[in-house]
Amino acid sequence: MKSTNAIDEYILKFPSETQELLSEIRHIIQNAAPDAEEIISYGMPAYKQNNVLVYFAGNKNHIGFYPTASGIENFKEHFTDYKWSKGAVQFPLDQPLPEKLIKAIVKFRINEVQRKAKQSK
Repeated sequence: MKSTNAIDEYILKFPSETQELLSEIRHIIQNAAPDAEEIISYGMPAYKQNNVLVYFAGNKNHIGFYPTASGIENFKEHFTDYKWSKGAVQFPLDQPLPEKLIKAIVKFRINEVQRKAKQSK
C-alpha cells in the first residue's frame, strides 16, 4: 500500500475534479524541479530548493499558483487570460493548466534562487 504524505493528504481534501488538477500541477512542478523538496508552508503545498520556489493551492473555482512576486512580474504578459496579482495567478478549474508556462516559471524561480544563494556566499 502506498503511504501518503502531507501533500497527498492536502489534495485528498478536495472534490475529485479539483484533485485531478492539483495532482497535475504537482506533477508539472516535480518534473520542472526534480531536486526540490515538497513541503507544506502557509497551509499550502510548496517546493523548496534552498528557498521556497513556488506554492499551489486548491480553491472553490480555481487552482492558485504562487511563484512569489518575481515569478509573477517576469511572466505577467502571459497572464492575460487569468486573474492575477503581484504574487499569485488563478487557473480556473474548467480550463486546462498551462503546463509550459508553469514549467517556465518554476525554472525561472530555480535560477533566481540559485543566483541569490551564490551572491550571498
